[in-house]
Amino acid sequence: MPLARVVSFDGVDSGRMAEMQREMEGGERPDDVPAKEIVVLHDPEAEKSLVILFFENEDDYRRGDEALNAMPAGDTPGQRTSVAKYQVAVRMTE
Repeated sequence: MPLARVVSFDGVDSGRMAEMQREMEGGERPDDVPAKEIVVLHDPEAEKSLVILFFENEDDYRRGDEALNAMPAGDTPGQRTSVAKYQVAVRMTE
């Protein structure tokens, strides 16, 4: 069953989010983060962000989780406030 890693951040201003968007769109996904999809949500008024990474299996999740936990704090959108692991029960796309 697919898994999702859901991470919340505080202190994410619009300038930082625009910078992250440019970096993500212009770069390649790291090999040590084998996510099939990455979704970044941003609430500019509250300066909060949610990052959702979808993984196909437990091994991919573990590899990605280890790599992301080792990231320097300056590479994240803001101050990480939580990390949660979910099974993807239903997923619909257009």
